[in-house]
Amino acid sequence: MRTLTLFVVLGPWLLAQEPSAPVPLCNGKDLTGWHGQRHFDPYKLAALSPEARHRLRAEDDATMAKHWRVESGELVNDGEGAYLTTDRDYGDAVFELDYRTVAKADSGIYLRGSPQVQIWDFTEAGGKWNLGADKGSGGLWNNEKHARFPPVLADKPFGEWNHLRIEIVGERVWVDLNGKRTVDGVVMENYWDRSRPLPATGPLQLQTHGGEIRFRNLTVRELSAAEADAVLMRADAGQFVSAFDGKTFAGWQGATDEYEIVAGALRCKAGKGGILFTEQSYGDLCVRLRFRLPAGGNNGLAIHYPGQGDPAYAGCEVQVLDDSAPQYTKLKPYQFCGSVYGVVPSQRGYLRPVGEWNFEQVTVRGTHFTVELNGTTIVDADIKELESHLQGHAGKNRTEGFFGFCGHNDPVEFRDITIRRL
Repeated sequence: MRTLTLFVVLGPWLLAQEPSAPVPLCNGKDLTGWHGQRHFDPYKLAALSPEARHRLRAEDDATMAKHWRVESGELVNDGEGAYLTTDRDYGDAVFELDYRTVAKADSGIYLRGSPQVQIWDFTEAGGKWNLGADKGSGGLWNNEKHARFPPVLADKPFGEWNHLRIEIVGERVWVDLNGKRTVDGVVMENYWDRSRPLPATGPLQLQTHGGEIRFRNLTVRELSAAEADAVLMRADAGQFVSAFDGKTFAGWQGATDEYEIVAGALRCKAGKGGILFTEQSYGDLCVRLRFRLPAGGNNGLAIHYPGQGDPAYAGCEVQVLDDSAPQYTKLKPYQFCGSVYGVVPSQRGYLRPVGEWNFEQVTVRGTHFTVELNGTTIVDADIKELESHLQGHAGKNRTEGFFGFCGHNDPVEFRDITIRRL
């Protein structure tokens, strides 16, 4: 196997795309593009009748109009009322804004409708050191499992403007407050339902919480799939090794005649199948790659494959599938894209539209599988004691074997295939 580090694999084709320009979120004159929404569970909101949602929205818009205003191009809130909420939902994006607040105020930025990037009084006089205010603003305060406090105090004194840059890809967040990194690729937990990942899209909300706060220069730059993938691939990039040179089958064995190399990608030939797998065997590993599905496309990632037999039974298969296709309407939960086939269902709603590239990272430690799709964890489970729905799944608990692709007659493509031994 060649030992090209990831920064070589990324190459100019992925990173040289011209980024889109930031778009203002406020016109500087009025609240066009925004509505009011109180702190309210979005799952419960979605379950309301249209009439109930309309009534709630009318109430929140009324309090928004009472407590929010635009003054000299600045969004100003008096500390009360519904949260200012974008009419549009956003997915992977970079948000930038300036804010200025007052002593004892407490606010924050809700991402995808979920709390929050914290803004508050960091002084002892503010009265919230018992809650961690002494550590400053810019953290993911509502996290429970993942880091919630910033590693550095970055707030400016009251009366001065603070600048926030927030980058979100999948469920991972990066925050810079006044040029200091306060969140570095941390998973933002779904406050409303911690059994689910953060939604793939949702509104930006400006929280009101007990003291005047002003915002200005609010912009958003939505990230393309390629830009989002580049963000995800930069983490620990030097620790991954290329498993595919983009030109040849060097380092691979098995069904090399049933796959082809097209524009730097491995592609299963239409109407063909077979198992294409690495020459090297792996124990604990982390695999990163990008895949692209045709309509109804079906393939899979072979994990701990012994070199013969069906990987779904002889080892484990992580499903790669267009599970939105009409022919798959009766799938079992453990057959959806990203699932450990026959064993662990994946969280749905994070696969990009057919024809777009997806980024996937699969980490296996012993029998513990973590599958991240486009920056969101969709599987996190130890399968050792779990029942397989596949009869004769002899290899379910294997901890050593080859990595590969399980062709199922569809021209599914893979590129940027890198592996890290753990």
